[in-house]
Amino acid sequence: MQEEKLFTELSKGNKRVLDEIYNRYHQKIFGFALSYLKNEDDAYDIVQEVFINLWNSRSSLKKDTRIEPFIFTATKNAVISLFRKRATEQKYLEYLGNTVISNNMGTNEQIDYNFLEELYESLISQLPEKRREIFILSRKKGLTNKDIAANLKISEKTVENQLTRALAFLKEHFSAAGFLGLLFFHLFIL
Repeated sequence: MQEEKLFTELSKGNKRVLDEIYNRYHQKIFGFALSYLKNEDDAYDIVQEVFINLWNSRSSLKKDTRIEPFIFTATKNAVISLFRKRATEQKYLEYLGNTVISNNMGTNEQIDYNFLEELYESLISQLPEKRREIFILSRKKGLTNKDIAANLKISEKTVENQLTRALAFLKEHFSAAGFLGLLFFHLFIL
């Protein structure tokens, strides 16, 4: 199928055309991404991202757009975006490490922490009553699962199940808060 026809059919939502474009170009994209990233897993992620973006933007494609340049530009942008994200995360982790080491929290960091602490308390209050009680005994009072089970006259398995559900609920909500939310979850909740 000619490139113009591919884009026309893709913009109509023809999934078979996406498969055909994938079959034609995924190895090239992988090689291109790998040459920059030097990591196969990251290169595969880029390939997936490019084709997801292609499918999601199919309705806005112009029929005179050439596939290969479009895909390679999208790949290059995804690689650059990944580099920027990693550089930013690394700088922020270093910054957080320095902040923790010096114990000199500035206003913005204190605001971030306070926001996440309030979110934590709010989310705990949203847990069902028994789950909340078990979670508080475990995380805030430091009791073992065995002690909680004995105090509440329930099985240890019930305690484990309730804690697992509470942690899943909290992780889901802290993930929505982005990088800082996940960092808070892993540092202060798990």
